[in-house]
Amino acid sequence: MSLPIRAVPPTGAALAPTDSLVDVTGAWLRNRRLSAHTRAAYQRDVDAWLQWCARRSVDPLAASFLHVNEYARELESTVDARSGRPPAATTIARRLSGLSSWYDFLVRLRAVDTNPVSGADRPRVDRDHSPTVGLTAAEVDALLAAADAEGGPQAARHRAMITLLADLGLRVGELTGLDVTDLGVERGHRTVRFVGKGGKPRRRALAPATAAVLDAYLAVRPGPPDGPLFVTASGARVDRHAVFRLVRRLAREAGIPAWADVSPHSLRHAFATIARGEGVPLEDVQDAMGHADPRTTRRYDRDRHNLDRDPTFVISAARSRRG
Repeated sequence: MSLPIRAVPPTGAALAPTDSLVDVTGAWLRNRRLSAHTRAAYQRDVDAWLQWCARRSVDPLAASFLHVNEYARELESTVDARSGRPPAATTIARRLSGLSSWYDFLVRLRAVDTNPVSGADRPRVDRDHSPTVGLTAAEVDALLAAADAEGGPQAARHRAMITLLADLGLRVGELTGLDVTDLGVERGHRTVRFVGKGGKPRRRALAPATAAVLDAYLAVRPGPPDGPLFVTASGARVDRHAVFRLVRRLAREAGIPAWADVSPHSLRHAFATIARGEGVPLEDVQDAMGHADPRTTRRYDRDRHNLDRDPTFVISAARSRRG
């Protein structure tokens, strides 16, 4: 779809009036500091909206909040072919959030007068709940054991990927985006650098056991000594879909009951839960996961309502010591 935008006054315009919405979207994405994964997701969000508008002969530049509402209700009732279920409220909210950012950009360009998403009826998202299937510490151990039991030419790579997901709580896009040159040593620690959500550069330390698993993979990694860290037999970068399939297969082999719904993000949630359960301060877990808001980190902590962690026990014990 290639619709011309309205004339933009030359004084504040970043784009010419003849530019298409495809050009606008490209400029919007370039204007934001985003990871490659987030940029691709936002691109899909806008493409899906433009396709929906085309099917209904709706001009995206004249769309109202009523059109956005209709689009959102259709998303809510569409069954995903892979899961057999409609998308979660968080998924729809994220798609509309990306679309809202796109319209905000158009408003700043004076291509539209208002953002139609801002007045739409977005799905209510429970910020204290996540639809991601969580894993217990024992289930994470079982998943790692299943990876350790693997044989074959890709076994070392699989162990390294699962270990980094479990021990660092990386997002799948952060994992697959790693290059060999992202590995380093700082202040006596083995480290890995990567671009996190929002295009923010991140740095994490590798525990000795984690580094050992990674070194075992590097010793047999095919291809040149640079380029993508995790590569296929042909030297191509491993993609996120391959990681999803790997995690799900290992979860099944590990005997995890909900294996069909386990994802790489399940290991990220488990990272937060286990870290907090071991007494790591919330702010340290938040920093490690790259969350801007501590409430997001708390939502990842699946054991936060465990009565064993009630502060009353610490207060009572301290009072006993003082007495």
